[in-house]
Amino acid sequence: MRYLALVLAVLSPLIASAQATVGKPAPDFTLTTADGKTVSLADLKGKVVVLEWFNPSCPYSGAKFYQTGKMQEIQTKAAELGATWIAVNSGKGQSAANLAKYATELKVPATIGVDADGKVGRAYGAKSTPHCFVINAEGNVVYKGAIDSNTGSKFAEGDLAKNYVLAALQDLKAGRAVATPTTSAYGCPVKY
Repeated sequence: MRYLALVLAVLSPLIASAQATVGKPAPDFTLTTADGKTVSLADLKGKVVVLEWFNPSCPYSGAKFYQTGKMQEIQTKAAELGATWIAVNSGKGQSAANLAKYATELKVPATIGVDADGKVGRAYGAKSTPHCFVINAEGNVVYKGAIDSNTGSKFAEGDLAKNYVLAALQDLKAGRAVATPTTSAYGCPVKY
């Protein structure tokens, strides 16, 4: 028992440091996409990348953002700002076939990454859906946290929530440091 406690004490800081940290290189990954291709961070070298953890059955990620078309609008704006968007479904989420069907039905412009073993989600420390990370062209994490400031599961009439991801992308496009590099993510827990 003492041996196990010692091993955990030694490994815990190493495991924590392996998660995505603002200002540090983003953990490398390779994902199979819902349409059967692969995407890796190495293939996107020199590009701005947004990683968004999502789950279609989550009231936040699925209902609030995707079923209303809001996330698709955000993803389109991100592309206009030069970002590549990957929506990642980790752990015990959906099958690749279900995710591909969902993406087609809702006209999702982002690449859908399937992280069935949860390895990529754990490497980034993704805790909820949506939990977002912005990686700059140099490969460093420059933002991690919530997609916006509205932590409710529905949009209010005339919602003026601040979109942290788009703000980070606008800062990068303007050559500025990201003004808000970290926020607290909200939503449904990632099902590892």
